[in-house]
Amino acid sequence: MSALGEFLDGVFARLRLRSLRMFWHVGFWGLALVIGIASGVAAVLFGMGIAWIQTWAYGTPDVNRLHSFAENLDWYWIVLIPTIGGVATGLIFHYLTDDGRVRSVADVIEGAALHDGRVEGKEGLASAAASLITLSTGGSTGREGPAVHIAAMISSKVCEWVNARGITARDLLGCATGAAVAASFNAPIAGALFALEVILRHFALHAFAPIVIAFVAGAVVHQMAFGDQVEFNLPLAPDLQFYVELPAFMGLGLVSGVVVVILMRSIFLADTVASGIQYHLILPRWLRSAVAGVLLGLIATQFPVIIGVGYETTFVALSGNLILSQAILFCMIKVVAVSITMGGRMGGGVFSPSLMVGALLGLSYGIIATSIVPSMSGSVSLYALAGMAAVAAAVLGAPISTTLIVFEMTGDWQTGLAVLVTVSLATALSSRYVDRSFFLTQLEGRNIHVAIGPQGYLLELVRMDATMRPIDEATQADWDLVEKGHYVSAAGTLNTAMTVFERTRAAYLPVVKVGGETTPSQIVGRLYEVDALRAYNKALSDAAEEEHS
Repeated sequence: MSALGEFLDGVFARLRLRSLRMFWHVGFWGLALVIGIASGVAAVLFGMGIAWIQTWAYGTPDVNRLHSFAENLDWYWIVLIPTIGGVATGLIFHYLTDDGRVRSVADVIEGAALHDGRVEGKEGLASAAASLITLSTGGSTGREGPAVHIAAMISSKVCEWVNARGITARDLLGCATGAAVAASFNAPIAGALFALEVILRHFALHAFAPIVIAFVAGAVVHQMAFGDQVEFNLPLAPDLQFYVELPAFMGLGLVSGVVVVILMRSIFLADTVASGIQYHLILPRWLRSAVAGVLLGLIATQFPVIIGVGYETTFVALSGNLILSQAILFCMIKVVAVSITMGGRMGGGVFSPSLMVGALLGLSYGIIATSIVPSMSGSVSLYALAGMAAVAAAVLGAPISTTLIVFEMTGDWQTGLAVLVTVSLATALSSRYVDRSFFLTQLEGRNIHVAIGPQGYLLELVRMDATMRPIDEATQADWDLVEKGHYVSAAGTLNTAMTVFERTRAAYLPVVKVGGETTPSQIVGRLYEVDALRAYNKALSDAAEEEHS
């Protein structure tokens, strides 16, 4: 073949390769668009379902003024409605899940890190149904966690249909969750960053384009359903005395960090106490949510502000229309109510409650701060806005996307410096006392080490049968090691193996297939430390390549 012929063959080969790559990208982006639309529709329908059931349960046509309407109800209705909701959610979890646990954002993060972008189906549907009932009958949680998990279920099903694995599956998961956030809050920019910052936990370039396509689709779905409206319209134009007031916002950031730690530990403490009571009294699982519903109803008879997601109270706080004692008391009561709801495992998320707690905290702080030097202070609504962003960002472990969500939900882009200062300090302080965020602390409590990065969980992804060297017949030396306890199970992962290697200093470990009552255990292979280290190094390399591609 002539040199010209070889050159032309090379050109055509490169053109064919580029055409195939372009075709794949177009197809993948089309799939991202479909997932974005489906996730956006699911999030919008979930919100509409909450409004419909809430209207039926409480008899009010305006769910955004739910607690004002509930103030006029007879006390027994205020107690009865969340009690019935608690019984219903308890029965759902009792019969449709093995552990009675709510699936939410933490499970989506786990799916992205450990399960090839997949989340549980049946348990997820049960959690969505339970959260729908909880949020409609007075449960004091938020709607974003269920919406994100519903979107993740959509992505998981699509990944099964197209047999998507690895990076592709995780990117599609990011597309779904970003679209759900965008559709839930009409926050398209923040939706994309939420998927990257919270779910995928990296900002790889390859994930950006499909996620942008998906979250735009989610935002369009929201605007088609509700119009282009923001969640909170601030009635006052914040007036920030920049250089003079910035130290006050730094102080608000530190106070917010402390409150975030109190909020998160209260939720986990409530769950621990409720589990202990349930275990020692041998109570049925469904009764746990019912008791939580009764407690919420009793509190709501005196403080109806705890009912539902709390957007009405959040708006009042952002408007500065509460006195100091009310703001402090409502903030404390909301923390108690959220802890009872989540400790009772009634369903829902933590984002909306953190907005309300943060707005009340910021207003309380702002009233005190502006009263000290009133001539050099701006509006208390700005402190409420900054507090709302700070608490939500620290709870989610997402300072960038949460800041943008707050901006997009309020429509106010003029207060960036004050909000960013407050958010950064709150996040930095709270992360020292929890595992970075509420979701990662949840996972850490289940012994899933996602918070410290890939090095903390990648060993769990490498199965023993993929790393060991199979053998036909074990030697006496192999059995001697087994007798000493220097072996690993064939059903295990490298995480256990590396612990045994560190303890025994052995060059290799027998891999044992554990027998049953009638079948003896047998040695099926040997795991050499050098092979284990090589597999771990490859897993780290693949993770780094994904995060920087």
